Amino acid sequence: MSDYIIVMTTAPSKCAAAEMAEKLVSEKLTACVNIIPEVRSIYMWKGKVCDEQEVVCILKTKRSLFEKLKARIIELHPYDLPEVVATDITDASAEYLKWIDEVTG
Repeated sequence: MSDYIIVMTTAPSKCAAAEMAEKLVSEKLTACVNIIPEVRSIYMWKGKVCDEQEVVCILKTKRSLFEKLKARIIELHPYDLPEVVATDITDASAEYLKWIDEVTG
C-alpha cells in the first residue's frame, strides 16, 4: 500500500467542484484538485437509470489524510451519496511526492 493516493469524485457543476476544491486545498486535506469538465455519467439511482452531465475531480493527497478527506467531501458535497474512490500512487517523482507532503502538512 502506498503512502500517497489519488482520490476521485464527481460534482454536478464546475462551480460546485471549484467551491469544494478550494476548501479541501485550503484545509490541507489535498495538495491539488484537477477539475475535468463535462463528462457524461450514466448510472442507476433509486431504481432509475440516470443520464447526467457532471465534472470529475481528481485529488492528490496522502493516504493518512483519506478518512478526514472522505468525511469532508461527504460533508461539502451536494449529492446524497458522493463518489469517493481512492487508488494508490504506485510510482511518481520524489519531488512531486515531497510537494504533496509540504502542502498537506
